[in-house]
Amino acid sequence: MRNVGVAVGMLMVLVGCAEVPTNPEDRAEFEAINDPLEPLNRGVFDVNLALDRAVLKPVARGYRDWVPVAMRDRVHDFILNLTGPIVFVNDVLQGEPDRAAQTLDRFIINSTAGLLGLVDVVGRTGGPRHHEEDFGQTLAVWGVGEGPYLMLPFFGPSNPRDAVGRGVEWVADPADIALGNAFSREVLWGHLGTEMLDTRTELLDPLDELERSSLDFYAAVRSTYRQRRASLIINRDRPVAELVK
Repeated sequence: MRNVGVAVGMLMVLVGCAEVPTNPEDRAEFEAINDPLEPLNRGVFDVNLALDRAVLKPVARGYRDWVPVAMRDRVHDFILNLTGPIVFVNDVLQGEPDRAAQTLDRFIINSTAGLLGLVDVVGRTGGPRHHEEDFGQTLAVWGVGEGPYLMLPFFGPSNPRDAVGRGVEWVADPADIALGNAFSREVLWGHLGTEMLDTRTELLDPLDELERSSLDFYAAVRSTYRQRRASLIINRDRPVAELVK
């Protein structure tokens, strides 16, 4: 957590050093875009994109093409179920008792009747669907501003608020703590890798469409990320596929 705070602090120093336009119109556009580190962010984006095209995207495409849908669905449901405890904590921290109760019920039922979450029994029987909550959203509900746009190495689009939220969850996610106590550290890395594979597979078509339809892929990713985060904060989950239409 200390390392995350230092990293964010260094980024904020760089933001403070960014050149702000003096022309009123240019300054208004600069503040609306809220990307004072754009040259640096674009450089990181290019590196991330090269890594994605060389490794992540081909692996995700192979996973989708060669692994049966039924097996991929079981992996997806299992990964979502593991997020139940951290979603529950953030529901509580945001003062959402009804959503917290739904999350807890889903986790208990799917972890038992759903064979450790391999099957989303609750969703299949017409119960509440999974919803996303993370500590970055909780900070937003508490009134913490997002800060400037950041493109993080490897992890992609973010901002100081969401970066801090991610850092908190790295050390405080109940599911990861339980896995770490019960198994080896390698199991945690396996969890992270599987989660990344599942997410990248879901984003194959939406990101391809976004790249095809945009004149500036970097700006399109920035806009889509901000729209999705804004929708999640107000508890309106708009999938990336919906945002790129």
